[in-house]
Amino acid sequence: MRVKAVLFDLDGTLLDSAPDLVATLNHLRAGLKLDAIPVDHLRHFVSRGAVGLINAGMPPCDDETLASWRASFLQHYERNSYVHSAPFDGVGEVLAELDERGIPWGIVTNKMEYLCFPILEKTGWRAMASSVVCGDTVGNIKPHPGPVLAACREIGVRPEEALMVGDDLRDMEAGRQAGCRTAFALYGYSDGDSQSDIIGDAVCLNKPQDVLALLDGDESGAGGD
Repeated sequence: MRVKAVLFDLDGTLLDSAPDLVATLNHLRAGLKLDAIPVDHLRHFVSRGAVGLINAGMPPCDDETLASWRASFLQHYERNSYVHSAPFDGVGEVLAELDERGIPWGIVTNKMEYLCFPILEKTGWRAMASSVVCGDTVGNIKPHPGPVLAACREIGVRPEEALMVGDDLRDMEAGRQAGCRTAFALYGYSDGDSQSDIIGDAVCLNKPQDVLALLDGDESGAGGD
């Protein structure tokens, strides 16, 4: 059965958002007169959200302080979410080719709508995507399969006809539980330890364009619908 739709995670799969997320963390650090941390030192924590980044880059703290830092983090990031962020090289080519082939694609992200939609407006992806499911669009977030199933319903394909592409174990688990094919973006934000949990039985992508090669192989080997 050939792939009839492609679903993408956002951060670390379509969008290199690490520069702005780490800049927001460094804004918090500057408030404590701490030195900035280079983006590459924290890139692997980006997919873990605000709390994951804070735990990785801020001093140990109690729950009350963590909640305060998280609120400040999100407030700053909301205003600065697309300053240095950019699509990964090749993403524009991939999305254009999917449109050319008539293959609908969507975005399934744990990012909240109020943070996600402004970014998608700036990239032009909100109008292009056949479905956008954010962290508060349905009642669950990845690794629950609910968001992936919601995207499939909106696009109008059966889960087994969709390919879920992501750079985190949560993406792979959500896709597999939904019944989709899955592909792991090695170029994203996962580190070596998390990759080892995924690579065993996953199709791996070294660059975004590998999605097209995967579809080409699928179409050439398909014996029917």
